[in-house]
Amino acid sequence: MEILAFGVQSDEKPLIERAFEGHHEVRALDVFLNGDTAPIAAGHEVISTSVNCDLGAEVLADLAAGGTRMVAQRSTGFNNVDLEVAERLGLTVARVSSYSPYSVAEFAWALAMAVNRRVVRASTRTRDFDFRLDGLMGRDMHGRTVGVLGTGKIGEAFTRIAHGFGMRLLGWDVAENPACRELGMTYVPKEQLLAESDLITLHVPLLPETRHLIDADALKTMRDDAILVNSSRGGLVDTAALVAELRAGRFTGVGLDVYEAEAGLFFLDKSLEAVDDDTLARLVTFPNVLVTSHQAYYTVDAVGQIIGTTVDNVLDYTAGRRSANVLVPRS
Repeated sequence: MEILAFGVQSDEKPLIERAFEGHHEVRALDVFLNGDTAPIAAGHEVISTSVNCDLGAEVLADLAAGGTRMVAQRSTGFNNVDLEVAERLGLTVARVSSYSPYSVAEFAWALAMAVNRRVVRASTRTRDFDFRLDGLMGRDMHGRTVGVLGTGKIGEAFTRIAHGFGMRLLGWDVAENPACRELGMTYVPKEQLLAESDLITLHVPLLPETRHLIDADALKTMRDDAILVNSSRGGLVDTAALVAELRAGRFTGVGLDVYEAEAGLFFLDKSLEAVDDDTLARLVTFPNVLVTSHQAYYTVDAVGQIIGTTVDNVLDYTAGRRSANVLVPRS
């Protein structure tokens, strides 16, 4: 059987081809699944998708009509999948329930330190042989307060690094993590965390109840000199409200690896096109903002685990087995 994989990055292609070797053939495409590309999947019983693929009702209907019966999502998040429609169409949907939490946690820290110590601005200057320090002053993290919104595996990994810096640890989650407690974390209401934290990092899933978790009111609760990092899902932050606060001169720095309207932009080369997203265009002009293209997970360790689990999910499907990764079971 040939597996059709959408949205495969060039670095990822040899890994996914090698992982399926001896099991099934795989055809890796760099295009993302959407209404225009769905016809490519015709005749493929199993397809694999990335987080920025469109698996809404219309696309799922096209897939089912073309003979697709299983979707293996190469990500933990599945907010791009209409699960109710998939179930109604008899499509099996599986995801990667976990992979290296260190990849995302370490990158979140890279963003935090980059905006805190003005690394991008400093690098740009030195390329022009400008070695002044004006405007590059940062702050010690030691002794300051970090607020971790979401203390699951990734939040815990981030907290362990923060503990190493010697920071005061505040947490917020629907369930407390004993490991974070042991590190000295104090769980507090979200409003208190936002008001007291020098650094705020987001590690919660995007659900209807967490959409715009950081909204206009939350942003106003934060300190004027706070640092905000989001390496989870773009929809957690009301970007228009964030831009308004940045225009008012607030926040020491903002590091974003995700953006709520990133579909159709991230993972693609738009350098020769006019991007019509005014909010994003304004966002990247602020000198204290660093935007990266959803790369926090992108380590050889994490991607290897993601692909390995995807192969297992496909093999489980073909063998009629069901694992904890299945979101919509085989009908």
